[in-house]
Amino acid sequence: MNSLVNLISAVISLYIWILIASAIMSWLIAFNVVNTYNRVVAMAADTLYRLTEPALRPIRRLLPNLGGIDVSPIILILILFFLRDLVIEYFPR
Repeated sequence: MNSLVNLISAVISLYIWILIASAIMSWLIAFNVVNTYNRVVAMAADTLYRLTEPALRPIRRLLPNLGGIDVSPIILILILFFLRDLVIEYFPR
């Protein structure tokens, strides 16, 4: 059971880092810091979008329009922190 808890905790932590990378990539694209015509940048942005969008879409549907500010990654990260702590609390290492 210990190894399963460690695996779940590691997967949640990895997904949190993917969410952070996706948010940073979206900022870099929005401020024209990176060129999306570059194949590597386009592939990285598309991969991050495909990994994070299924989890962020339901949160975005529930949130009111905040005028260009997207707080859904922050909310999802808080939910993931809660789930990781919940798993660790109910299945101690």
